[in-house]
Amino acid sequence: MVIAGRALLGVAGATLAPSTLALIRNMFHDPQQRTTAISVWVMSFVVGAGIGPLIGGALLEFFWWGSVLLIGLPVMALLLVLGPRLLPEYRAPHPGRLDLPSTTMALLAVLAVIYGLKQTAVDGLVLLPSASLVAGILAGVLFVRRQRRLAQPLIDLHLFAERTMLVSLGALALVMVVLGGISYLTVQYLQLVLGLSPLHAGLWTLPPLAAGIVATMLTPLAVRRVSPGLLIGGGLALAAAGYTVVGQVGGDSSLTVVVVGLSVAFAGLLPVSTVGVDIIVAAAPPERTGAASAISETTQELGTALGIALLGSLAAAIYRGQVAHAIPTGDPRGAAEAIQDTLGGATGAADQFPTALLAIAKEAFTAGLQTAALTSAVALAGMAAVAMITLRHSRADVCMTDQTQSLRRR
Repeated sequence: MVIAGRALLGVAGATLAPSTLALIRNMFHDPQQRTTAISVWVMSFVVGAGIGPLIGGALLEFFWWGSVLLIGLPVMALLLVLGPRLLPEYRAPHPGRLDLPSTTMALLAVLAVIYGLKQTAVDGLVLLPSASLVAGILAGVLFVRRQRRLAQPLIDLHLFAERTMLVSLGALALVMVVLGGISYLTVQYLQLVLGLSPLHAGLWTLPPLAAGIVATMLTPLAVRRVSPGLLIGGGLALAAAGYTVVGQVGGDSSLTVVVVGLSVAFAGLLPVSTVGVDIIVAAAPPERTGAASAISETTQELGTALGIALLGSLAAAIYRGQVAHAIPTGDPRGAAEAIQDTLGGATGAADQFPTALLAIAKEAFTAGLQTAALTSAVALAGMAAVAMITLRHSRADVCMTDQTQSLRRR
């Protein structure tokens, strides 16, 4: 039921970013105004993601776990009433049809690859995970081949021919990989290793949130003075420094290390999201803005899923490898399996084995977080170098695109 409900939420949520970005692109033709609008748009997502754990933690202090799923209902009711009255409408003259085979291939590719990655972390490269990975890659290849043949493809691959857009998409994907993966691990670390309640853990997410909001709101000013390539590269480099700090977690100062590291990382990553999305929507013709926005959002959503799958599986593999050697042979089988599976399982079965074993499990989880954070830092540093080199002239490209489209409209 949870998976089915989340699937429905995913279908509904997938309509949000492409439609709102398409509206922004058609409402704000001036590049500076558009950058400001996209900064507010990104900040809205950041604020929502930041206050979500705080509100959820407060609800869990007083209500049952399902209460966290109901807080969106008043907002959606307000949108359904006010949206049709206040939101402008823009439509592509020839939108084309939805290609269901392409949708099926894309879904199979994503699900099969992510399942294969996560199961590989548990079982190794045995038959089922390997077959899932191969099937996912094959479905992805078939999807790309089909898009090239269709007159009205689900994803216009010609948009990827522009180097600026391709690098921007890569930066966006990596941003969401590290945000999704490290956020997934740090929330568990705060609660399961440091012993914070959901509410207190949510409160400690506020400093990184504040750093990200400030950086996002300063982005429109920075874009006027710094080239997008330097801004994206500098943001990724700053985020790499932040995750390097998170990689030093452990000991008495762990909470401070996590909060400071995440604050630095958020201050670097969120401007990258703003500038990257701006470049992508500006590079597409007005009638293809929805498609470009959908590609941007799909890239970010896929990045989040891959981040949890890749970095979460990396941390889980390290955790299981260290814990497996520490479990005494005489422990109950159910308790041993719970300890080996996750730290949450170890905490839930803490009364069935010695306290020292729980301490080993916490150390193993910390080691997994350290490795995931440092791996993210290395990847971000590499992408920073690529962005600085390939996007150093992107300002002219974006402005030229805007002028060309303005002449076409005239």
